[in-house]
Amino acid sequence: MNDTRTRTRSIAETADMTGLTAHTLRYYERIGLLDPVDRGPDGRRRFREADLAWLSFLTRLRITAMPIRQMRKFADLRRLGEVTVPARLELLCRHRETVRNRITELTACLASLDAKIDHYRSVSTSGSTESATS
Repeated sequence: MNDTRTRTRSIAETADMTGLTAHTLRYYERIGLLDPVDRGPDGRRRFREADLAWLSFLTRLRITAMPIRQMRKFADLRRLGEVTVPARLELLCRHRETVRNRITELTACLASLDAKIDHYRSVSTSGSTESATS
């Protein structure tokens, strides 16, 4: 009987918990983003809590548009242990800067959308069609 520390999950359970598809989970394992997943006596993948935590981090990297190539580099460095902490830190700092720049761009885009929405709301409440073409 598995307790909460040693409980493993099937690929379907892991997919449900992470929001990733079973195909993506197998792909991540195949390309080395995910360490080889333990198998049960039936040969099926059994994901551990550590796998789920790592998948959560990988998902955040993907959401922030980190390229798979960089994610693989990070995963490779992670496998090499503590000696690679400075390289991992540098990789994450560079990515953080990219994310911050993207947030700045998106914030400007959002302000533009808000201004256009405000414009159309004022046009629709005033009944004027003169400036509704912009």
